[in-house]
Amino acid sequence: MALDASLEEFRSSWINEIHGAPTAAGRSDIRKRRRSEELPEPEKEHEEETAWRYLPGSPARNNEEDLANQYVELAEKLLGDKHRTIESAERTGPAQAERTGSLVDQLIDDLNEINEIPFFDIQLPYEIALQIFKYLDRKDLGRCAQVSKSWRVLAEDELLWYDIGRSEGYLTESNLTAGTSWKEALKQRRTNESMLRANWKNRTGAVSQLHYELGKVLCDVHTCNGVVIAGYTSGDVRLWDTRVSCFDAPYLKASRDSFDVAQPPSVSFVKINRSLAVAVYEDGTVDVWSLQAGQEPIHHYQHNQKIQALALCPESAAIATASGFQIKVECPDERGYWRSTCHFRTQKLVNFLHLIHGSGGHSLAVAAADEMVYLLKAKEPEHVLHSTYGQPVTCLDVSPTHAAFGVKSFGWFSNHGNKIHVYNLQTGQCLTTLGNSTGDFTCISLKDSPPNLLVTGNRDRRVRVYDMRCSTSLCSVYGHQLGVSAVQMDDWKIVSGGVEGLTCVWDQRMATKLWEMHTRHPVRYIWFNSHSLITANIPDDKSPRGASIMDDDLTAHRRHRGTINVYEFLLDQKPTENILPICTSSYNEVTGYNYNVGLAVPYDLV
Repeated sequence: MALDASLEEFRSSWINEIHGAPTAAGRSDIRKRRRSEELPEPEKEHEEETAWRYLPGSPARNNEEDLANQYVELAEKLLGDKHRTIESAERTGPAQAERTGSLVDQLIDDLNEINEIPFFDIQLPYEIALQIFKYLDRKDLGRCAQVSKSWRVLAEDELLWYDIGRSEGYLTESNLTAGTSWKEALKQRRTNESMLRANWKNRTGAVSQLHYELGKVLCDVHTCNGVVIAGYTSGDVRLWDTRVSCFDAPYLKASRDSFDVAQPPSVSFVKINRSLAVAVYEDGTVDVWSLQAGQEPIHHYQHNQKIQALALCPESAAIATASGFQIKVECPDERGYWRSTCHFRTQKLVNFLHLIHGSGGHSLAVAAADEMVYLLKAKEPEHVLHSTYGQPVTCLDVSPTHAAFGVKSFGWFSNHGNKIHVYNLQTGQCLTTLGNSTGDFTCISLKDSPPNLLVTGNRDRRVRVYDMRCSTSLCSVYGHQLGVSAVQMDDWKIVSGGVEGLTCVWDQRMATKLWEMHTRHPVRYIWFNSHSLITANIPDDKSPRGASIMDDDLTAHRRHRGTINVYEFLLDQKPTENILPICTSSYNEVTGYNYNVGLAVPYDLV
């Protein structure tokens, strides 16, 4: 209110001076000036004209009378005289009126601008105070906004909220616009994240299954950013993009299609990253496809023996395969031609193999062969990272800087149980040893876990979360009857899969089960992000026997093939979209009738 009153007083005094009616203070100043200095009238007019000539924004006129009128009009526009502004806008045109209108807005902004911010007993410039507030987070900025009006203006500065949004990963280059309010954008993203978390906890969303009836039995599944690759016993490889509404399955042609093969070999392993898809067959053949080039393979090579492990670098186009006692790494050169970059020899058969992007542009391989763990670098001899006689490695996972693997102890007569060893890949030293379990560690997730945390699954039917900084267990949950086969976690939830086919979602902080889903086959693969969950139930028996000896195709029934389940927890899902496709089928559909009639009863067209 005080600012508005001072502004009105300033306007009224200026209007009086323009129309020749000075204020009381102005009259006394004029009398003093006339008594002290008796200046001729023409010289005074000349001084006034000179002062008006240097007024910012005043146009140049040849006619002195028109120039004086223009100065008066400009002053009245700045003072907010609407009637004279409209009349002058009609005379000067829309361009001049728009320019003077912007000058009025600029004048008001300059009068209202806060140049100094009170900090206790001192006054700081706005820019320095802004630099201090950059060290605060969301909660601290909210508290500071409640101190005073000046602090609220400073705490709501768009530059602060833009930096907070970029640091938390909410504001990406794809959703930046010129008129974006960074605080509102961050608030909207936080609201969506809260609703997504509520959908996860309440199992609100849509469930769909990825099928390929002609593929027979599912062999292996892998996912990268929602793109699913699957290999089957028929030798077929399929791709699904779960990010789109229609789940089409492009067919990836194998290099053996050009030959007449009566019984094609089945697929052993599949891997996919952002640019490549790789499949390994039972006869030692390796096919590589480019996700941008098409369905034809861009590279093909073969081992003389069966391949035990396959690894694909997530960041680059590098492939590692382990066959017998040999590990082979292949990648394209600068011209795009594929070649073998290095070969390694191991003392025993490789069970687990991982490939990461190392320093110097070369790939770094970590392999586990029985009780030995190798660290393999290009142009360097094989380095044994860990080796304990009689203690085989049961699981392995690798991050860009660390490697974690489970080690089996001597048995029941030993005082020490099974443990998890964590090694630094740069120094090759053991950082910590975790756990002391009686059961074997069957799965471990280090790469996709939050920093300094890892989650493991054990045959004792427990899922454990460890903190590598203090070498202690943060939580332990029990929920699988036949042991844990796959596990993954993020900052607040854990998703685990069991050998009995049970998929469980846990709240990490409360160590409680949120919900579960059961299928027929073991859960061998789990992947999820903020809004979707993908699980793969892969059968152990790749050649099942039917009920009748006269059955020609024993794997035609879907109960033997395995399933790939896709759970979507997006905000815009309709309530009817969370019903399984089999539950919405009618009796004249073979898949809905033969599998389980009881599931179709509540939703069919009876």
